Amino acid sequence: MAVELKCATTRWLGLSRVLQREAVRLLRMLRLETCELSLVLAGDRTVRRLNRDFRGLDEATDVLSFPQMEYRDAYRRGREPGASAPRHSRAAGPSPARAADAERPPLALGDVVISVDTARRQAHALGVDQASRLRALLIHGTLHLLGYDHERSAAEARRMFARERELARHLAGESAKLDPEWPPAAMPTAGTRGSGPRRSRRRKPRSPGAIHRR
Repeated sequence: MAVELKCATTRWLGLSRVLQREAVRLLRMLRLETCELSLVLAGDRTVRRLNRDFRGLDEATDVLSFPQMEYRDAYRRGREPGASAPRHSRAAGPSPARAADAERPPLALGDVVISVDTARRQAHALGVDQASRLRALLIHGTLHLLGYDHERSAAEARRMFARERELARHLAGESAKLDPEWPPAAMPTAGTRGSGPRRSRRRKPRSPGAIHRR
């Protein structure tokens, strides 16, 4: 289990290191011990370019997800990526499959790209600290990598947002202040104009799968 961190500027190193530790804990909570996550903290200019190049939307946004693996449906059915038994099954001891998994290199889960500029504006608008907002975006982006999709149906949106809130409470602590506006996808991303969820129209060459935006 590993989290590869890329930070656009040293000004965000403090925030980025905290978020990297939370990303490691998040992967453990999601039973993704055999996976590697790429976490990128960038500015509005970079995220706007990615949004334009791969989704055809010439505007900044808060988080983009680039899935790299095809096990998302298996994960949603309750199977651990790379494992040979259901995630909720009980075993008497270490299995040969587990031992083999420990010797394999991490499986690339995908990339989560967060705009720190937009996250800061959102944190101010919501009355929460920047760390809380970045945590919410990390969770949202990671769940998209696993196949959660709030665009699919109202029921799926409720399921995804409930899972986000559950994970946020575990990461931050039961007494932590969460985003007061939920579901988070209703949050404006840039300026004052709202940004409803839309489906990806283009693909990132190195990351097969849809790009999701909040």
